[in-house]
Amino acid sequence: MSDKTLLIEALEAAKIHLKRAKFNYDQLKNFSDAELLDQKNMNMVDAFMLRFVKLQDVMGAKIFKFLLNALGENCGNMSVLDMLDRLEKLEIIPSADEWMEFRKKRNELTHEYPQNEESVLAGIKMALDQFLQIEKVLFGIEQRSKNLK
Repeated sequence: MSDKTLLIEALEAAKIHLKRAKFNYDQLKNFSDAELLDQKNMNMVDAFMLRFVKLQDVMGAKIFKFLLNALGENCGNMSVLDMLDRLEKLEIIPSADEWMEFRKKRNELTHEYPQNEESVLAGIKMALDQFLQIEKVLFGIEQRSKNLK
């Protein structure tokens, strides 16, 4: 399969996660801290967080690699940071450092202990804050992929 085909398939998977996360994001974005931690909203919060993590995973593990390969960049031996630096130079992501911070926070989210409400709340708010930036990057990649041969 070509890198462009792999990229398109990964983009389709990411768009499903994005659409499902967006539904919950639109409801959660104006919630107070207390509402974000309220048990009655936990299913919505959990659904958003799951899709947020899956979206970041597919972008970091597949989309970035397939895009760089489709653009003729040989990223087979590149570290994640090298890939992000290249994506920044190509103006695909605004900042490699920012994306590394997204990854760090995402890793913290997946190892969160639910009894630490302050940390849980910080993770939820971080995901809500980053969501639109990640959405923008994904749409930019989708537009760029349409020009690939």
